[in-house]
Amino acid sequence: MEEALALLQKTVYSFSMNVCGQREDAEDTMQEVLFKSVPYLSRFDSPRALLVWLFKVAKNRCLMSRRRSKFAPKSALSLEELMPNRRELQSLSVQHEGTPETTLLRRENAKRLRDAVRKLPPEYRLILVLHDMEELSDTDISEITGLRLGTIRVRLHRARLFVRKELAARDGSGMGRHARGRSEARQIPPQPRGRNCKAMFAELSNYLDEALDDSLCEELEKHMDGCEPCKAFLLSLENSIHQCREASRETPDPHAAAKLRRELISEYHELMADISKIGQAKARRS
Repeated sequence: MEEALALLQKTVYSFSMNVCGQREDAEDTMQEVLFKSVPYLSRFDSPRALLVWLFKVAKNRCLMSRRRSKFAPKSALSLEELMPNRRELQSLSVQHEGTPETTLLRRENAKRLRDAVRKLPPEYRLILVLHDMEELSDTDISEITGLRLGTIRVRLHRARLFVRKELAARDGSGMGRHARGRSEARQIPPQPRGRNCKAMFAELSNYLDEALDDSLCEELEKHMDGCEPCKAFLLSLENSIHQCREASRETPDPHAAAKLRRELISEYHELMADISKIGQAKARRS
């Protein structure tokens, strides 16, 4: 019981830190969720079902949190604003073997990634955390959030593009000094994206998650073969997704966590004793 609760604590706390964005809210959420879960633990016949239920309860608690990140955008994310312009694509192409994003991601620490994730509006952040950090399926996320699969895919893609853009921007200029210098040396004027490039960007997450139908997949790969900037951008997006999946989990204060486990175990034993008494009473009456 002690080991099981410790595992649940770490899982709920890490999820809550990523979604709530504040340690106090994460601690409150962890405590509330675990106290609610004790009477129901014996009812779950699979770890996945328990995980989905825990995240559903934690999600509700986090979204009702009193605190809101001061960095969170006030409006919904626009796909148009998240897509790179021609100058950025050209700079990515120049850097192809070591894009600014690739270099940045290699040295980016956990705090910078957390900051980027926490700048997301809550409805986008939740989907990114569940999919890329907790690695749940679209179906599980739909059960937790009540959203349609299509809505989940749209929010996931925009959240990924936002995080990629934030990580790139933290390199000082958003593109990196070397990339900007080479771009200016080649005198690449800012131009609108090509129509094919623009259509392709909307499908990148589906492509990376192997959720794109064969015909569209072939069309995208054909475009990539002839467009080095788009190929480099896809690599930078893939790197930022990998960064999310490899992010270290935050853990609660060990002393407070141990105290909470003792309280939960005591409550669990009292609950089991009550159930036993009810069972004995029914047996005597029969």
